[in-house]
Amino acid sequence: MSRFYFFLWLRWLIRVSLCSVLLASTVAAFITLFIYISQGMPALNAEVASALLAIAKFWFPLSWSLALLLVLFRSVKYLFNVPVAGYLLKLKVCGKEKFIEEIGYGDLVKVWRKWFMLLIWIVAAQMIFALAFTYLFSDYSGVFAWFSIYWLFGFILVAGYFSIILLANRCKRVKIKQC
Repeated sequence: MSRFYFFLWLRWLIRVSLCSVLLASTVAAFITLFIYISQGMPALNAEVASALLAIAKFWFPLSWSLALLLVLFRSVKYLFNVPVAGYLLKLKVCGKEKFIEEIGYGDLVKVWRKWFMLLIWIVAAQMIFALAFTYLFSDYSGVFAWFSIYWLFGFILVAGYFSIILLANRCKRVKIKQC
């Protein structure tokens, strides 16, 4: 069973990482390109290239924050009906013992809300431990001086493992079936 959770989490981790970084990079590139075009497309030299890189670096974390929310919602669909290590997660029809074979995003709203709240609580617990560890063993003067989207993304990936394990216990519509 632990292999099932680990490999399911690993598939989820790769999907969330690739999709969110790709989407954020695309959005940041389009915003940078839009700004470049709206400024009259000056000739590319070292100064202009440096400015465009600074704009892209500014917009990447902002677009990654929004892309991550979208990708987290979309990623839940791909946890179901995929055999991993002899098991698979199945989603039940509301109030029935039948399982949904073709899962749509509308079927996932209630499950996603429960999973997302579970993810938030686990990330919050991780942040409390990280804050205590930072306060005790480092010399950062600000309480959250170290915190950024990059740290949050790491916390989300780690919390994803535990939230996938707890998903079947917290949500009555989610069941683990043996293949």
